[in-house]
Amino acid sequence: MLERFHFPGAVAPRGPYSHAVRAGDFIYVSGQVPIDPISNEFSYGTIEHETALVLSNIALILEAAGASIADVVKCNVYLKDGGDFAAMNAVYGSVFGDNKPARTTVEVKFANPTIKVEIDCIAYRPRSS
Repeated sequence: MLERFHFPGAVAPRGPYSHAVRAGDFIYVSGQVPIDPISNEFSYGTIEHETALVLSNIALILEAAGASIADVVKCNVYLKDGGDFAAMNAVYGSVFGDNKPARTTVEVKFANPTIKVEIDCIAYRPRSS
């Protein structure tokens, strides 16, 4: 059974997709970009600012789905500029701490050229029985 989540208080999707989808014990979180969840507007800034905001939005979605950052098993990180890798990585590392998920990081061209980073993830959280 699939569950599709649209959470109040999370950044409103900018297209025809769910915040997250649970498939069995896995939660797939859609790619998040630097949008302030209160104003629902883009919040551009340094790569550190954008990475922290994106990961905070992911944490909100995971929490609403009954999981946490500690449950993340895989992330995909998309960077506008590969030169931002070290700064993004520092913020990413501070958020995940000892709970290091598998990760892929690639440099991309975003449809919105002001965005510096987008991250999606997969979490594993068994359903309560």
